[in-house]
Amino acid sequence: MTFKSTARRAGLAVSMMAVTASLLPAAAAASAPAGPAATAAPTWCPAVDGHRTDCGRLDRPLVAGKPELGTVEVSYAVVRHRAPGPARGTVAVNPGGPGETSIDRAEDFARGLDGLLKDHDLLLFDPRGTGASQPVPCGVTDAAYRLAPRAGQRAAVERCAGNLGPKAAGYTSAATADDLDAIRARLGVRRLSLYGLSYGTYLMPVYASRHPGHVRNIVLSGAFPLRDDPLARPSAQAVSLSLRRVCERARPAACDGKRAVRDLATTAARLRTRPLTVPVTTGHGVYQEKFTEDKLANLLFEAASSQVGHAPDKPSLLGELPHALHRFVRGDAAPLRRLVQKEGATAGTADQAPYIAVACNDYGTAWSKEAPPSVRWRQYRAALAAVRPGEHGAFSAKGFTEGHTDGGDDCIGWPRGNTPGPRPTGIRLPDVPVLVLSGDLDANTPDASGEKAARQFRHGRFLSVRNTGHVPELEPSGCVTGVSSRFLRTGTPGDTSCLRALPPITVTPVRD
Repeated sequence: MTFKSTARRAGLAVSMMAVTASLLPAAAAASAPAGPAATAAPTWCPAVDGHRTDCGRLDRPLVAGKPELGTVEVSYAVVRHRAPGPARGTVAVNPGGPGETSIDRAEDFARGLDGLLKDHDLLLFDPRGTGASQPVPCGVTDAAYRLAPRAGQRAAVERCAGNLGPKAAGYTSAATADDLDAIRARLGVRRLSLYGLSYGTYLMPVYASRHPGHVRNIVLSGAFPLRDDPLARPSAQAVSLSLRRVCERARPAACDGKRAVRDLATTAARLRTRPLTVPVTTGHGVYQEKFTEDKLANLLFEAASSQVGHAPDKPSLLGELPHALHRFVRGDAAPLRRLVQKEGATAGTADQAPYIAVACNDYGTAWSKEAPPSVRWRQYRAALAAVRPGEHGAFSAKGFTEGHTDGGDDCIGWPRGNTPGPRPTGIRLPDVPVLVLSGDLDANTPDASGEKAARQFRHGRFLSVRNTGHVPELEPSGCVTGVSSRFLRTGTPGDTSCLRALPPITVTPVRD
């Protein structure tokens, strides 16, 4: 769900920037060259050691049926297999977002899927409005959006919609899926293997529903279902579960999981009425972030889930949280303040049009998208009021849902009628082999969401990866990418015992 320009299911904060910054761990060294690079390659076409890369662009309608809105260029790159003869298959990857790019990370993907690239081609494409695919900005940056208070985020959504105007309807998962199928047809590939990470676990099922005859098999990692809980209760509950698990597994013992959850509840309650003001220095200025309960929720479920297990022997946000929460409860805000500043410093200047527009056009809400704003507010508040005590774990219902930069009330001011056609929730999915992976320390797209995503398919199989977060491919041993590669090649994951043997993360000791 939150991998965005820092990714989340989409999210905007650190889920996918985290993934994209060093996506997919290296699994093996590059092999011998497979032939000369394509002639007259565009300047954005990536070079990948040991492989020929072919690149191209397609002109696509910005909004289907509305030629007056013009077209958008969609770019793609094909990293060719090494072995002689034709490819055994073509794997299309989406790394998340919405709004994440893949072409500029071709070498990372090729390293992570090195074994598969022996006899499979790798298809990378930048979704419309991103990277090499003709960005259409809306004037809202990552830092301005992510670090703003909730009211400021809602205002930014409305500003983005106003700046895009009718072009906002061009940012949908259905349109991106159709772009991918047009690329497939251009390449003459009969069926694709689909590999979706984070938001890609939403996009790839949309593709499969719209083009079922062109799907061979699917891997979804860091997954959430098309019809997800608009109040994000599984994520809220997973925050507490992750704290308990890291404490239980830490060697030597570093914290008590039950106490960590109590400290979290106390911290959330205090911030609900007494927010912290935290100066956050980014590469583009200093922001005075008002750190409220919703910001704490975002830090815990999104940022703290990012890259967990990537370097298990080094400090991580999740591993430092039990100590920081306990010190805050004892009256020392400095450790928590440092974590907020460190995470906030990753905010950048990337325009959020692809993220905001896709999230607001496509994702489910606790209010009717066809209703006027006043009615939407009544429906949303009624939904919050109906939440039973404890359903959001250590948080209040309002505090946790407002921690989502792509959910809750964030899109409540998005214009009606932007999305052409029905939303992709009641769709029919093809009967093909599907593997769904989740990190068992991921509160962004937790195990409960991954299991639901697998049940969307008749033959979906779910696997939980111990001691990893969002997404589990980031772990350094190559275990997860090995399982995924076997599945994409054969339709079965093979021996999965390594998924249960990954080491626990380092946890900062809690001291009274």
